[in-house]
Amino acid sequence: MRTEQAHLLLLHLPLSTGVSCQIEVGQSPPSLTRSQGEISILTCSYSGTVSYIQWYRLFPGESPVFLLKKRNEAGERFFFSLEKSKSSVSLRITALELGDAAIYFCAFSRDTHSVEINREP
Repeated sequence: MRTEQAHLLLLHLPLSTGVSCQIEVGQSPPSLTRSQGEISILTCSYSGTVSYIQWYRLFPGESPVFLLKKRNEAGERFFFSLEKSKSSVSLRITALELGDAAIYFCAFSRDTHSVEINREP
């Protein structure tokens, strides 16, 4: 029986909310290869104060896709875990599928912003 492997790459791209944004981000592991059905855990560590954390997935040649901003929002296979005492956030993907092979990255922000869009009738 042949087992296919999915290659997962973790990339960090911190969101900047201003020129004085001083959030330092680390990642582990920098890349990861797992077989179908296995579990993958990707971790970003940060220094400084953050109030908003998001996970994104990027497929080659496409725009990033928003995955999670809080625990278990994307479904049963994707889990978000925050450990404030260790200043780290993890993305756990269970029951890996070939379609999960992508670049995953975390984004941090000190503040959240909202934008109102008004449509003319």
